[in-house]
Amino acid sequence: MQAGLAPEPLLALLHEVEASLGRERRARWAARVCDLDLIAVGDAVLPDAETLRALMALGPEKAGAAPAPERLILPHPRLQERAFVLAPLADIAPDWRHPLTGRSVSEMLAALPEAARAEVEIDA
Repeated sequence: MQAGLAPEPLLALLHEVEASLGRERRARWAARVCDLDLIAVGDAVLPDAETLRALMALGPEKAGAAPAPERLILPHPRLQERAFVLAPLADIAPDWRHPLTGRSVSEMLAALPEAARAEVEIDA
């Protein structure tokens, strides 16, 4: 899908939609009415490959304890670990490839543990 916007303005638009639906950004990981995330934009790597690789290497535990990034990170550094992201993405863009790992959405989803995949409904 083509949005016709650069990543930063696209994220700002998503935040406007969230706000229009009642989302208030007060605390990280707090309950929210709506949560729209920008997972990837084509083959964009932001802010740079070195920063993204470092964030990907943190792993889920350390990443959760790290402060929220002050800038847009693309692709999302945890997308390859999350069935709830990959399963619906596989429905619309199964062949999209992560610009750093080269793995397709289908490959990343298949690589997840069966228990993680079982947590989301996956059309096979």
